[in-house]
Amino acid sequence: MGLDLGPHAAFIWAAYAAVALVVAMLIAWLISDGARYRRQLSELESRGVRRRSAASGDSSDREPS
Repeated sequence: MGLDLGPHAAFIWAAYAAVALVVAMLIAWLISDGARYRRQLSELESRGVRRRSAASGDSSDREPS
């Protein structure tokens, strides 16, 4: 029992392949972009720059900006 896609089978398979390629490219881009930002963050932290979220103290004692 096979899958009968009719006369449009080539278009359907090409569309699935294109979507799979785009999704794979997006995943690869997200992984590489995340690695780039992790490298930038570690470089900044090694130079002594700290994240605001890592600041000590309660946020309620700060003045509004």
